[in-house]
Amino acid sequence: MNEAYVKSTMLKDGLCEIEFFHPKHNALPGKILSELCAAIEEAGRDMGVSVIILKSGGDRTFCAGASFDELISLDDFEAGKKFFMGFANVINACRKCPKLIIGRVQGAAVGGGVGVACAVDYCLATKYAKVKLSELNVGIGPFVVGPAVKRKIGVSAMSQLTIDADTFQTAAWAKSKGLYAEVHESAAALDVAVMRLADYLLGTNPEARSMLKQVFWEDCDHWDELLEQRAEKSGKLVLSSFTKEALAKFS
Repeated sequence: MNEAYVKSTMLKDGLCEIEFFHPKHNALPGKILSELCAAIEEAGRDMGVSVIILKSGGDRTFCAGASFDELISLDDFEAGKKFFMGFANVINACRKCPKLIIGRVQGAAVGGGVGVACAVDYCLATKYAKVKLSELNVGIGPFVVGPAVKRKIGVSAMSQLTIDADTFQTAAWAKSKGLYAEVHESAAALDVAVMRLADYLLGTNPEARSMLKQVFWEDCDHWDELLEQRAEKSGKLVLSSFTKEALAKFS
């Protein structure tokens, strides 16, 4: 697989699988983030979709966060804000989607990838699905994904990931904090568990599922404005001399 993509597939009646991929460890540029947001929104509107599985292509990396190629190229505030709004829009699309979203995390989640994993409603993973919020290493912070991470694992665990930005935490650690509901030995075992859960949910009351989704995301109605404000913080910091010098090391 060499071409980036976002694709939606109806696996069976009522079950939609949304898959994203980028050849650089699933580090997502703005175009793919926009397509992913649109796919989630479309599945939410589709009356034929009852449950959604969100996954990435490839083996050992779920999502490496933001595309460094694009980060390095940012040279003005509006472009920076627009880029960081990509992850904000994906998180808000998950939040506002009326359908329950099952996350399939087969490998490492970094930065924005942790945010996506925290934005789904029920997340299953493999033992290879380590997590890291690495933003501080390049002079910014996990501002956009922060609300989703805080909601899922709490301030203490989020601050641990944020401050020790150089260290991966294990999938077992993530499960202990509530990010993952289950951790499996292999991708094959993960897929069995994801489908078992999806099949169960398809047999439940759709009205109850929708009401539960609203309950899960109570008190988050202000996130459209909040995540835009957070994107502005990141959009400003990415232009700082510190961040420019840090990013230059990856160019």
